Amino acid sequence: MNNSQQRGKTERSQVRRAELIATGRKLFADTSYDALSMDDIAKQAGVAKGLIYYYFTSKRGYYLAIVEDSVNELVARAGGETELPAAERVRRTIDGYLHYAEQHHAAYRTIVTGGVGSDAEVLAIRDAVRAELVATIAEGAYGHRALPPLARLALIGWLSGVEGATLEWIGTEDEPDHPDRPTFGALLVRQLRTTLMVIGEFLPQYPAPPPADDPAGPVRAE
Repeated sequence: MNNSQQRGKTERSQVRRAELIATGRKLFADTSYDALSMDDIAKQAGVAKGLIYYYFTSKRGYYLAIVEDSVNELVARAGGETELPAAERVRRTIDGYLHYAEQHHAAYRTIVTGGVGSDAEVLAIRDAVRAELVATIAEGAYGHRALPPLARLALIGWLSGVEGATLEWIGTEDEPDHPDRPTFGALLVRQLRTTLMVIGEFLPQYPAPPPADDPAGPVRAE
């Protein structure tokens, strides 16, 4: 097999793997992990069960690949638009985070709660995405990702509150007066602004970035 044929085979393999992950995200969004057998998954995907084992080794491996794919999408959406000014980038990071949660309820719940039965491997993925999101906020606020322990703890405390509030937000969307994404995002931005100001009080070398033109206003929904 020449190099061109090998590349073609690899690309087809990547496409097939991505298709299986996309199918799995839909399946696990509507059905619990324990309720889905490999036979069910293969039938819904329209493939032989052996193909899923070929790409993912096991049902758990398949599930973890789906979680990791969801995490990558969340981080990519939250960490985009790096050319914006610091304050606006922070606002867009939060909006991207909420947009993902709004569109992918089940995947978001899995990411922030640790998955089925608080699975240790999913918890490790959750911790990694928390670290990445804190680093993304730090880069937007300060221009670099590294933080001293006190600042990191403050931002992790804020993010933990964001996770809990977002779970409540996506779980109550049918209630009267449910806040839309721009309004909820504006609330979280204000809370983050307060956290950054407190960090600046304890660590003067980490001053809060100057506010955007309308720091309290909602980010326009996309």
